[in-house]
Amino acid sequence: MNSVLVSVISFIVAIGVLITVHEFGHFWVARRLGVKVLKFSVGFGRPLWSRRGRVDGTEYVIAAIPLGGYVKMLDEHEGDVTPEERARAFNRQALWKRSAIVVAGPVANFLFAIVAYWLVFVSGVEGTRPVIGEVEPASIAATSGFLAEDEIVAVAGQATPTWDATTLALLDAAIEGGGTDVEVRRSGSLRLVRLELGSGTEVLEGKFILEAIGLSPWRPRIAPVIDRVLDGGAADAGGLRGGDRVLSADGEPMEDWGQWVEYVRARPGQRLSITVDRDGARLALTLEPERIEENGQPIGRIGAYPRVPPDLLEGMRAEVRYGPLEALGRSLAKTYRMSVLMLKMLGKMLVGQASIENISGPISIAQYAGQSASIGVVPFVLFLAVISISLGIINILPIPLLDGGHLLYYAVELIKGSPLSEAAQILGQKMGIVLLLLLMGLAFYNDLARLIG
Repeated sequence: MNSVLVSVISFIVAIGVLITVHEFGHFWVARRLGVKVLKFSVGFGRPLWSRRGRVDGTEYVIAAIPLGGYVKMLDEHEGDVTPEERARAFNRQALWKRSAIVVAGPVANFLFAIVAYWLVFVSGVEGTRPVIGEVEPASIAATSGFLAEDEIVAVAGQATPTWDATTLALLDAAIEGGGTDVEVRRSGSLRLVRLELGSGTEVLEGKFILEAIGLSPWRPRIAPVIDRVLDGGAADAGGLRGGDRVLSADGEPMEDWGQWVEYVRARPGQRLSITVDRDGARLALTLEPERIEENGQPIGRIGAYPRVPPDLLEGMRAEVRYGPLEALGRSLAKTYRMSVLMLKMLGKMLVGQASIENISGPISIAQYAGQSASIGVVPFVLFLAVISISLGIINILPIPLLDGGHLLYYAVELIKGSPLSEAAQILGQKMGIVLLLLLMGLAFYNDLARLIG
């Protein structure tokens, strides 16, 4: 399947699931607290599907624009309400009930992330041991004393069994700034390396954290032999088949898979003339790597997998798996840690200590959705968990029109003893619209800037 189509479908599925979860939080709590729900909509614009429920005649809708949703409740501010139904109007509810209904949406997103992480931890997620391949000269890692073949065991006391855990811990350390202790296994013994990150600003400029520090994962030398190609990908379109050995590209000999990957990545959208060995015969083929964005940079991808000897990576695999009870604790901790990490990053961006290039829009999210879905179910579930946490955090920000904006109004109401005036709320809504448009514009700009390099 074409990668663009995979990205679009994966994006629609991801956003549809997470919006449904968020709006169901509002819906469920509203129903439990006696508020009448008029409409439950996933998406905006023209309805693609709708039906009436038996309870209260609630209208359930799936709309054409999958970039949000809403729960419309009975409210005297939005229309006439009959005297017998006034007790079920949202605006007639006690302050704590209105607050509970509003906060239920973000809470549902956090609960979804906890469940997603729990499922992954119980079923087990495989990763790669964080063994360093190369240390870039004069980099932060080099000056701190890291060496090739060091295995990172823990960062700031946090165990790092896989590269995923390591990059998250390093990013957290970079956001904190200063120095952090990294425990490494070197030549069979454990030792501490002090990673000096300074203010952390220089490693939060939109680069991948390992690249910013100057580390690259260890990779075995693999022969440049194709195992399989993705249907509809550049490799498939160019005629590559499983079993082909890449001999050269544009006249340059290809000695191993790593060299071949780097050659392709450095040439997005360029036409490559390659020579392959297929069953002892030499064939000349032409490929054009697909242009995609990775960590803010355009790279080439052809959609081909290497033929890896079964036991080559056996010693490098690490599996994270816990029992049901321990997995619950781990999933709670993971959700909390990711939430704090995102809030810290947001704070750094607000004060100018992290690049606003870190803000991604729907195009980047669609790309990440497609990439994770193409790898497998577990990576896609982990992607959903991260986006669900992001959605929860965004919605609790004190910006009018968002859930956090309503909670801000309610906090003022609690302090002053009466609701904000209608004029003040309208002014807040206008300011919220402007701020949200600016954020959306920035996110789209970053997406387009990444696409065009």
